[in-house]
Amino acid sequence: MGRKWNNIKEKKASKDANTSRIYAKFGREIYVAAKQGEPDPESNQALKIVLERAKTYSVPKTIIDRAIEKAKGGSEESFDELRYEGFGPSGSMIIVDALTNNVNRTASDVRAAFGKNGGNMGVSGSVAYMFDATAVIGIEGKTEDEVLELLMEADVEVRDILEEDEQVIVYAEPDQFRAVQEAFKNVGITEFTVAELTMLAQNDVSLPEDAQAQFEKLVDVLEDLEDVQQVYHNVDLGE
Repeated sequence: MGRKWNNIKEKKASKDANTSRIYAKFGREIYVAAKQGEPDPESNQALKIVLERAKTYSVPKTIIDRAIEKAKGGSEESFDELRYEGFGPSGSMIIVDALTNNVNRTASDVRAAFGKNGGNMGVSGSVAYMFDATAVIGIEGKTEDEVLELLMEADVEVRDILEEDEQVIVYAEPDQFRAVQEAFKNVGITEFTVAELTMLAQNDVSLPEDAQAQFEKLVDVLEDLEDVQQVYHNVDLGE
C-alpha cells in the first residue's frame, strides 16, 4: 500500500512541478476551503489540511496568500466538488475528484479523457467501494518502532505504520489526520514528507506492458485537466 503511494506521489510531484499546474490546483483548493469556513487555518480544519498538503509540494507562499485573500475579499466565484468513477485499460479502476465552476464542461472533459484512452466512465459507486479513504502522513528521522511508541503514548489509533525509503509512513482513518500530526508536533516534528487525505485501493493490480502504457497516458490526461484535483487508482506502477 505505502510503496504504491510513494511512487504515485513522486511521479505526480515531479510532473506537476515542471508545469506549475499543481500550484493552480492548490490555489483553487485553498480558496474553496477558505471560502467554506473561516479563512484562518487555526479555526478551519479543512483549510489547515490543505495547507499542510501544499507545504509538502512546496507551493509558494504567494499562491497560498493570494487564494486566502481572494476568499477574504468576498469573491463570489464558486466551485462544485465532483467525483467521477471509471475503468481504465484491462479493468483498472480510477477515481477522479474535481473542483469546477462548470459542471457540464468538466463532465465532458473527463468522459472524453476516458473514452479516448482505453477507458470508460462508470456510475457512482461502481469503483469507490474498492477504495478506502485514508490519511497518509510521512516523517523522517524516526524509526517505525519509535513512531509506534510515540503514537501509542498519544493514544492515537492508526491502521498501519511502514518504514519506506528512509521515512516512516503512517496510515490512519481520515478523522485521525490532525491527531497524528499533533502527536508529532508535540515532540518537535513539524516537517512532513507526506500529508494527504487520499483514496487507497484495497488491492493493487498489475497490467501488461502495453496496457500499462495506455493506462499511464489516461492518468496523465486526467491530471492535466484544469478542473481535476486528484486521480486515484488501483494499478501497481512498479519501481
